[in-house]
Amino acid sequence: MASSPCSDLGKFHVLAVDDSIIDRKLIERLLRTCSYQVTVVDSGIKAMEFLGGRIEEVNLIITDYSMPGMTGYELLRKVKGCSSLKDIPVVIMSSEDVPARIDRCLEEGAEEFFLKPVRQADVNRLSSHLLTPKSPEALPSRKRKAAAEEAHTNQAAALIDAVKDVGEKLIAANPVELAVGNIVRRVLHIIREEDASLTTAAIGGLSISAGSDDEDERENDDHPVLSAAAVAAAARSTLRAPSLQTLLEDLPHSTTVPHASSSGGDSEGKSKSADKNSQTRKLKHNVIEAVNELIQDIATCHEQIAEQAVEHIHHNEVILTLGSSRTVMEFLCAAKEKKRSFRVFVAEGAPRYQGHALAKDLVARGLQTTVITDSAVFAMISRVNMVIVGAHAVMANGGVIAPVGMNMVALAAQRHAVPFVVLAGVHKLCPLYPHNPEVLLNELKSPAELLDFGEFSDCLDFGSGSGSPLLQVVNPAFDYVPPNLVSLFITDTGGHNPSYMYRLIADYYSADDLVVQQRAAS
Repeated sequence: MASSPCSDLGKFHVLAVDDSIIDRKLIERLLRTCSYQVTVVDSGIKAMEFLGGRIEEVNLIITDYSMPGMTGYELLRKVKGCSSLKDIPVVIMSSEDVPARIDRCLEEGAEEFFLKPVRQADVNRLSSHLLTPKSPEALPSRKRKAAAEEAHTNQAAALIDAVKDVGEKLIAANPVELAVGNIVRRVLHIIREEDASLTTAAIGGLSISAGSDDEDERENDDHPVLSAAAVAAAARSTLRAPSLQTLLEDLPHSTTVPHASSSGGDSEGKSKSADKNSQTRKLKHNVIEAVNELIQDIATCHEQIAEQAVEHIHHNEVILTLGSSRTVMEFLCAAKEKKRSFRVFVAEGAPRYQGHALAKDLVARGLQTTVITDSAVFAMISRVNMVIVGAHAVMANGGVIAPVGMNMVALAAQRHAVPFVVLAGVHKLCPLYPHNPEVLLNELKSPAELLDFGEFSDCLDFGSGSGSPLLQVVNPAFDYVPPNLVSLFITDTGGHNPSYMYRLIADYYSADDLVVQQRAAS
């Protein structure tokens, strides 16, 4: 299994500040679960008193924003304004999602801004912000720590660059298929997490052994360090095909660098080279294992969602859906297998009429099915207990990109107070917002799906003299459903409100990867 992000953190000391006893207990428990040394205080004033007279080093401060006396923002400013404290990383927590507040804290020097309730996944991310120990016994190993960090960074940066290179081409080939970019970003997030975990473990090991290695201060500083750009170029030069497996296979060879050893340092150079190769193999192994888990999650997402059907569909209900979706079909059939008796209305989804195919499949599985025209949705919605639909993509704001006609169904459901439920695998959660320039919300299909060119040839003629035909045909493929029209999202991880989607998305993507684009060459 992949290394735990909480490995070897027992030597790091975190100061937690919160005026709420419940929140203090929660953050203390989460931090101790990761083996951190924890000190908790109930105010910013007490935190400054502790920092001013501390006898042990503090590696990170995590503080609530809203506190009486001294707010978390004021504590942040005092810490960053003090020459002896300014290097200590500060993380802010708040129960209020106020963009202006978040921006102000980040601009003042906060490492991250967590929304309450803080979860274990949030605490796991703290390891990348920790201030490394600076005690006297740790000083002799500073160079080795820096080398370890740089080695891990070089390995991960090379792989990230190579994956971005391939991912950028895949996204450009089909920009409207947002799931492609989602998977690329998930893989990049996996690489960053595994690299952070291995780097933390490596630095921890160096710190533990530093007390007996004072003589290593004389180590040779002339060893060449391969840059991320050089490693990336070497990795890309050996690519046989644009697959993640190929990138991972090539990584160990492209990051192996011969060290120029002195006459007495052969064994030390070999040891360092072997250690670097060992860490590279660990990174490769952990990433491959995590990516295989991701593949398995995608392959089984329909079954995971379908298992929740019995909690949402009950006897004698009428369910409305539109178009064709494998996830919706599996969901409905799972409820049928649990002896639920219900009827399904299927809107045909003109002009592609995918609802016809879904209706045929449902009848073959023994479900009572009625096909209706799209224009009949408002007439039939009063008989419906629940609308259950699939999604092409779910945006970061909780909006849904779905087959054309879905917005009309959502408006009808809202008008008649019918729950509008969206089924979507986690791989369809997109970290972008509809207004982002990288998002292509729609594509236009062939007009031939709507009109017979032979029958309407006169209308499509350029005989008007204006340079364009009198009849224009627009055939969009998708609709956008705003989050206020969605009642519930059901994913393979459970049911979620639209307002919670951005928190769910934050667990699967890194902010650095929202735009999949390689760094410009200097």
